[in-house]
Amino acid sequence: MRPLRFSINVTLDGCYDHRAVIPDESLHHHAAKNIAEADALIFGRVIYQMMEEAWRAPAQTGVRPDWMEPWMLPFAKTIDAAKKYVVSSTLDRVDWNAELVRGDLKTAVQRLKQQPGNGLFLGGVKLAQALTELRLIDEYEFIVHPVVAGHGPTLFAGLSNPVDLKLVSRLELNSGAVALRYQPKNP
Repeated sequence: MRPLRFSINVTLDGCYDHRAVIPDESLHHHAAKNIAEADALIFGRVIYQMMEEAWRAPAQTGVRPDWMEPWMLPFAKTIDAAKKYVVSSTLDRVDWNAELVRGDLKTAVQRLKQQPGNGLFLGGVKLAQALTELRLIDEYEFIVHPVVAGHGPTLFAGLSNPVDLKLVSRLELNSGAVALRYQPKNP
């Protein structure tokens, strides 16, 4: 069975707005490594569209937009090449090496997890919350940035039950962000 891993960048006060964190080379290298080690990505519609808009064209053309640093291109190429599953009831079709996931979320994700391989990598906040409620996430990685954003949105707001986690690894990045990996104590 393939493990489902969720990773997200957050500030010290729990804000997950990607504009509030510190993008640096070590963060992008770490994210590219995580993606490359997975068999596929599972995205919700919002994160799929956001990632496609940001990374697809630079990866495929090699032309960087003004905001993109040269060290971001390997991440763009890694995410571009990755197999993607997109959970959406509103999209009619996807491309970008992607496949739509429809129907019962629990059944669909369990089916993906049951296939052999190294694991699945999860992106998206609402989808992560839904899969946490279903107890389908096998590992959480919170990359905590040394920033106090002072605003939301905050992660897992409204979760119906707490999830007890145990720390399994810790990695400090060059920016001072710390990647903390946890597994549920009672999966």
